[in-house]
Amino acid sequence: MEVVIVPDAAAGGEVIAEAMAALIRRKPDALLGVATGSTPLPVYQALAAKVRGGAVDVSRTRVCQLDEYVGLPAGHPESYRSVVLREVVEPLGLSPESFMGPDGGAEDVQGACDAYDAALAAAGGVDLQLLGIGTDGHIGFNEPCSSLASRTRIKTLTEQTRVDNARFFDGDIDQVPHHVITQGIGTILEARHLVLLATGEGKAEAVAQTVEGPVAAVVPASALQLHPHATVVADEAAASKLKLAPYFRATYAAKPRWQGL
Repeated sequence: MEVVIVPDAAAGGEVIAEAMAALIRRKPDALLGVATGSTPLPVYQALAAKVRGGAVDVSRTRVCQLDEYVGLPAGHPESYRSVVLREVVEPLGLSPESFMGPDGGAEDVQGACDAYDAALAAAGGVDLQLLGIGTDGHIGFNEPCSSLASRTRIKTLTEQTRVDNARFFDGDIDQVPHHVITQGIGTILEARHLVLLATGEGKAEAVAQTVEGPVAAVVPASALQLHPHATVVADEAAASKLKLAPYFRATYAAKPRWQGL
């Protein structure tokens, strides 16, 4: 996989936003897979700035979710649907109809998972999937030892994950759902381009295991090694444990700019 080491989160956001913009210029109706959390915000902010400045036209662009809580009421501000609408769809000026996501309120949750996999395929597949990474190497809600062939499915959140996410629910863990729908690793690997953004020293070990370690279910993100077009963008802190960092810096510096990511 390609590794791009950047000075900070803002620089990483700009690099990825330009890759998205270049994709949209080539394919105006591209389907972008988006992630939630604080890490990808610089990407969305940089892309929105390009839209406002007229550098790219996203009027036909589509977006789709990576995961969703199960059981939150429709319109709940912390549902990932609401977060994506607030942080991606609205700033980019997209229509709600351009947005796809799994139904976390469905009575038949497994049926909703299967339906989402089918909907992604029917839409032509994801052109670029943006990913974050957990300190344990998880992507989406595919925790360590998830099957590398897994499809969109329901997962049970660990107690630690619910504790971590309680900050989004007024600090009340009892408000944090126990279950989520997540694209499986097998589903994620079907995207044409995978871009993982990692920032901060806390992600350094996970990044090193993902890039330089063996492909293993205990580090779900290591499955990106199996993908023909996977890019890891890491700031200096997140890249601090990469043994091959000098090589990654040299190859990216010498890369023809027209290639993009």
